[in-house]
Amino acid sequence: MEAMEPDLTQERQKAHAFLDRLPPDQVSAVRGLLESMLTPLGRKLALAPIDDEPLTPEDEAAIDAAKASLERNEGVSMEEVIADFGLTLDEFHKMPETPLREETQ
Repeated sequence: MEAMEPDLTQERQKAHAFLDRLPPDQVSAVRGLLESMLTPLGRKLALAPIDDEPLTPEDEAAIDAAKASLERNEGVSMEEVIADFGLTLDEFHKMPETPLREETQ
């Protein structure tokens, strides 16, 4: 008999319920534990400030123009995007296999 996968939403809700019942000093300790479980990139993303600036009319116009462009199949290919970073598609696909500089120190 195959074990059932736990419902991720339920697991998160249970974890939040436990966190809500912890005293402040233990919440801080748990946050540190969770942070240490993330990859270096995951830690940076988790600690990054939230972008809560409202969209300007110019932002909204640019987003609308981009969506319209995609609807007309005028998007930019993946090859073009990664070429802007000086990479080939083959190099890009090998990136997950290459350790980040922070991981190799």
